[in-house]
Amino acid sequence: MKKILYSTMIACLALVGFNSCSPQDSDDHSLGAEPQTSQLAFTATPTADKANVIDFKNTSSVPGVALWDLGNGKSAEGTAVQGEYPYAGSYAVTMTLFTSGGSATITQNINIAEDDATLLDSPWFNALTGGASDVEGKTWVFDQYHDNHFGVDDINAYPRSSGWWWGCPAEGKDGCSLYEQEFTFVLDGTQLVWKNKGFIYTNENGKNALGKGGTENPVVGDFDCPYTPADGLTFSLNESAKTLTLSGDAFLGHYAGTSTYYIEKLTEDELWVYCKSSVEPGNAWWYRFVPKEKNVKPEIQITMKAPKYEEDFEGEDLAVLFANEALSDKSGSWANPAPVPINESDKVFLYQKKAGEKYSNVSFVEPAEHTKFDLTKGSKVRIKVYIPSYNDFTTEAGHEDWAVATLQKQLSIKLQNNDLGGNAYTTQAEVIKGNLETDKWIELEFDFSNVADRQDFDKVVIQFGGEGHDAPGTFFFDDFYFGE
Repeated sequence: MKKILYSTMIACLALVGFNSCSPQDSDDHSLGAEPQTSQLAFTATPTADKANVIDFKNTSSVPGVALWDLGNGKSAEGTAVQGEYPYAGSYAVTMTLFTSGGSATITQNINIAEDDATLLDSPWFNALTGGASDVEGKTWVFDQYHDNHFGVDDINAYPRSSGWWWGCPAEGKDGCSLYEQEFTFVLDGTQLVWKNKGFIYTNENGKNALGKGGTENPVVGDFDCPYTPADGLTFSLNESAKTLTLSGDAFLGHYAGTSTYYIEKLTEDELWVYCKSSVEPGNAWWYRFVPKEKNVKPEIQITMKAPKYEEDFEGEDLAVLFANEALSDKSGSWANPAPVPINESDKVFLYQKKAGEKYSNVSFVEPAEHTKFDLTKGSKVRIKVYIPSYNDFTTEAGHEDWAVATLQKQLSIKLQNNDLGGNAYTTQAEVIKGNLETDKWIELEFDFSNVADRQDFDKVVIQFGGEGHDAPGTFFFDDFYFGE
């Protein structure tokens, strides 16, 4: 494998004095003569046991302090120094000699005939590849189950202080090709095997720069673009510069126009890098990877809580925070339309279903994270309702094929698993009270003791008038209770 590592220039501001004397010792106060490149020389000798380890020795004809750029991303100081070169290639080694009169520099090319993987026995190489004993290499994937595994920030924000322009939440790109990317790093030959099932992920600027077309992802946005990784890819890991570079214009599954990544952190369990985008100047993309076998969705410890929720809507601060879905803007705390027994309170909840909305409701979710209702300690919902007779319960409206076409004199209470998002209805438990009396306050009880063994509910849904139809309607409820 042919690799040429370009040397980095060493800037050194040093004043070195040799054979200095006091005024009493000499009347000659001038500096020495500036050294000439013809006076500089150094030897480069392979060590006896490793041809890729070179001993360098300053053999210049003038005295001075030697600083070295070893051509492998490392520097050194001294008359005799040593450099390691794991990869075959040509390396430009530079020695700068500082004397009392100035400095001079010479460069010598060192040719390394073959790779020597034993020189890669370092913490970073071993962490990335699994080491020499792991002949199949080590496979890394995006750390999809943790926040900020993928994000973008100001290119000048490194080292980052806090926050991101945007950071991807856990599983935030589920449904696109980003989580299909697998990168196997093999120490022997510094091989890179990239598997991606034929697609990579990028934004519109990246898609246009890549020039391979792409399909906008309907689930998470941006684009999945067809891309087949090349065979025979390799990588180079520069521990001094803290960079990871992929050969053949390869990249880490998200196209930002570069193959060089700066290493923020590299351990056996985490590879965290960023790159400077060439398709969006000013942007830096951050990626966090984990070993494939450790990319496991964490088990969440669920706390079971005895339900005890009450709300009468009389206070300024509500104990139960109901969220409205497809209700009118007027919906919420409201003056009691009929302050008579059995409900003489001043305030109630106005539930106003809008025309054209098939799935209106109000709901609340247990506010404590990872907490579910313990229905063995409370499974009943009690609520007072008032259904005005002035609603139109007879005119048919647009509706789903399975739904009743008219507004119903009914109330449905549902228990759902909020973790399922828009699919929460698929596992819900529901109790419906229908053909309710109008123009009077009535108290209803909804008993969920038949599902008391369920441990996934953390959401209560209140729905008047039926669902699946477009008919509008006005309803009121008060004195909500969920508990024993």
